[in-house]
Amino acid sequence: MIDATNLIAGRLSSTVAKKALEGEKIHIVNAGKAVISGDKINTFKKYKQKRDRGDPGFGPKFPKRADLILRRIIRGMLPYKKERGRNAMRNIKIFIDYPEELKQKAKTIESLDFRKMKVQKRITLKDLSQRLGTKYE
Repeated sequence: MIDATNLIAGRLSSTVAKKALEGEKIHIVNAGKAVISGDKINTFKKYKQKRDRGDPGFGPKFPKRADLILRRIIRGMLPYKKERGRNAMRNIKIFIDYPEELKQKAKTIESLDFRKMKVQKRITLKDLSQRLGTKYE
């Protein structure tokens, strides 16, 4: 179980993808507090373009919610069209906040923390999803 607070989303995703391919079951909590490094405006424009692309009835469909954005980032790092990639995606559960049914304490990965990497420009997934138009509590 991994706490995504202050972790860079791409580095977290690659670590989770490797562990899921090895067969581990992974729960990620506080997905809204994960960070995307880079300029806020440019990051928002990139995700807004992905969101607006295509036809709403046919796709491609890109998520607004923070947990689903993180799931999509992880999916991009897996061979999701093959059997082992589909099995790896089934082993990953992502939660926006800390769910009450999980009694176990989540650990964090210190080497992925943006404060240790001295990242100045960043946006959290919660802020990004709010700008994309999701209703976030």
